[in-house]
Amino acid sequence: MAATSEKKTVFGACPHDCPDTCAMLYEVENNRLVNVRGNPDHPLTRGGLCTKLKDFHDHHYNPERVLYPLRRVGPKGSRRFERISWDEALDEIKTRWTAIIDEYGAEAILPYNYLGNQGTLQGLTVGDAFFNKLGASVLEKTFCASGSSTAWLLTVGPTGGVDPESFAQSKYIIIWACNSVSTNLHHWHIVHEAQKNGAKVVVIDAYKSRTAKQADWHLAPKPGTDGALAMAMIHQIIAEDLLDRDYVAQYTVGFEELKERAARYTPEYAAEITGIPADDIRKLSREYATTQPAAIRIGVALERHHGGGQTIRAVCCLPALTGAWRHVGGGLLQMPVWEFPIHWDRVCRPEWIKPGTRVINILKLGDALTGRMPLAPPVKSLMVYNANPVSQAPETNRIVEGLKREDLFTVVSEHFITDTAAYADIVLPAAMAGEMDDIMWSWGHLYLTLNQKAVPASGEAVPNTELFRRLAKVMGFDDEQFTRSDREMIEHYVDWNAPQLRDIDLAYLERRGYAHIRGGKPETSAPHAEGNFPTPSGKCEFKASGAAQGNFVGAVFRQMYESGQGAEPIDDLPDYVPCRERPESDPERAKRFPLNILSPKSHGFLNSCYANEEHKIRTQGEQFVLINPADAEPRGIREGDNVKVFNDRGEFEADARVTEDTPPGVVVATLGYWRSRNRSDGSVNVISSAAYCNFGHAPTFSDNLVEVRRVDVRLE
Repeated sequence: MAATSEKKTVFGACPHDCPDTCAMLYEVENNRLVNVRGNPDHPLTRGGLCTKLKDFHDHHYNPERVLYPLRRVGPKGSRRFERISWDEALDEIKTRWTAIIDEYGAEAILPYNYLGNQGTLQGLTVGDAFFNKLGASVLEKTFCASGSSTAWLLTVGPTGGVDPESFAQSKYIIIWACNSVSTNLHHWHIVHEAQKNGAKVVVIDAYKSRTAKQADWHLAPKPGTDGALAMAMIHQIIAEDLLDRDYVAQYTVGFEELKERAARYTPEYAAEITGIPADDIRKLSREYATTQPAAIRIGVALERHHGGGQTIRAVCCLPALTGAWRHVGGGLLQMPVWEFPIHWDRVCRPEWIKPGTRVINILKLGDALTGRMPLAPPVKSLMVYNANPVSQAPETNRIVEGLKREDLFTVVSEHFITDTAAYADIVLPAAMAGEMDDIMWSWGHLYLTLNQKAVPASGEAVPNTELFRRLAKVMGFDDEQFTRSDREMIEHYVDWNAPQLRDIDLAYLERRGYAHIRGGKPETSAPHAEGNFPTPSGKCEFKASGAAQGNFVGAVFRQMYESGQGAEPIDDLPDYVPCRERPESDPERAKRFPLNILSPKSHGFLNSCYANEEHKIRTQGEQFVLINPADAEPRGIREGDNVKVFNDRGEFEADARVTEDTPPGVVVATLGYWRSRNRSDGSVNVISSAAYCNFGHAPTFSDNLVEVRRVDVRLE
């Protein structure tokens, strides 16, 4: 008699560091994931997934997955490991950590993680409570949006801004430094529908991205000069009296000071800085101010240069000047994460952090591991999870140098032997999304989304929550924090009594899979039509009262640790702050490295995820660099040539794509490729500086100068 096939469908949520946070459906047959598709009922996902996720079920069964704990048996970086048991792995971790704590203190242990998983349970903060209890160094996690978050909070407060779905009502849409087609696809569908209904779509980006090619108008400022453009728009709107004077009077503070600051930013002055013609700046300002509702979507790239925080402060002023906030589909979208009702203090347990515990920023890993950062005690152990710094962090050659230290005990929890895991002493097998429970917030929309465990984990892989339960047990921590089940965590961490979740509970999510967290409907949502900004003044603060406290990083990015902030002095008014690495700013450096490089996210990868899978590489293409013909010709570079991209921090090889999509003086190489799969053992972040943006200790991935040379082909 034939066995009966057991089939079921359960709710899923994309775990990736992406604003779309797609609602998914897991299809299971005989305890095996056989298909993953977008939930057709979800208002943004609409049944579709991006190219990265289209075979997510097969990804779970990739034959290269790490399925069991491993111990290194060869030199660091050799990728030679032997299988061991979980008991052996945990015993070795306990033994090594206990010895380090006894000799150096717990601060000699450094956790390193980011958004390799975006879940409330399994993501950014999953290990914070454990490491806070342990007494380890605090990690300041500022890869993305920390600079824009500081600027946003100073100007409009912790609001979600305009509902992404409300862009359907917009008549004028600016997509600013965001390649939505590749990195925010489901919001792009809404923008495109508005465009078909008559809205004008303007893309402001330093090169012609996939999104820019679909815009009605593309403006390409020189890299890092967007702040001058925003200040010129402020100037022009004021000069031509295109203001909503009533809105400015009732719902803003600091207008006169802003007016004085913007006075010198005439279109002609800004044109010299940005390369955008003065008439285009005037046209943009007039159209934006007079076509309502007008909405702006800002991307992460807008912060990624020295003056990025001030750039975003300037952009944040625009919708209040014009009264765009009055309208449904008017205002500004950064990331709506601020409105999700999560008890982050319950997740992270910041009260366990000992006063005076040191903070190490995620961008400074190379300095921390190599002694260039004076640390007492030195970092003697590193635990990496939800992250792949050898691909994603700046100055990766320095990180590799540190990871090679024989006296550094490194533990990595991973799906694959990544470029980082290759240097681990112990590798632990991590479960994938279909093998765990979670509840997802989003940084791109206002839906809370449930992810249900669909299948047993492959091999001996475990979710991050179970990993830290096991680590807590072996280290002797018996707090209730470390004994809750995943379902109990969901119940405990979400603020189910918050007004955003009226009539919504876990049972509701188990029936529907998702829930909108803001009252009302997107087609009627205008959250700041009458001000009500969650700032100290209750108004949009052109002059930021919070600037007096100095520079800061949002607490959720630093284990909810409020102490030890940088507190560097910051301006209370927006302004244009030039890049560090530009021909105008550093002419001597530009003589050696004359080209600005941009490193946007790839279309086919999600950060470094999938960059080890051949079919994904075929979709994305091998590592390439876009270069303008005016820069290629004098260097003897032709289409398809193997070229070396380099500066004094490192080098990588790539295929040249000679194109007008990038302007003269600018080259583009997308992010995510594994250096171990590059012919020169490098990827774009070998050339990236670890210097901070001026707000929020954000990275400056778009503030780097390089040179490009053709690599001679030698015939055997």
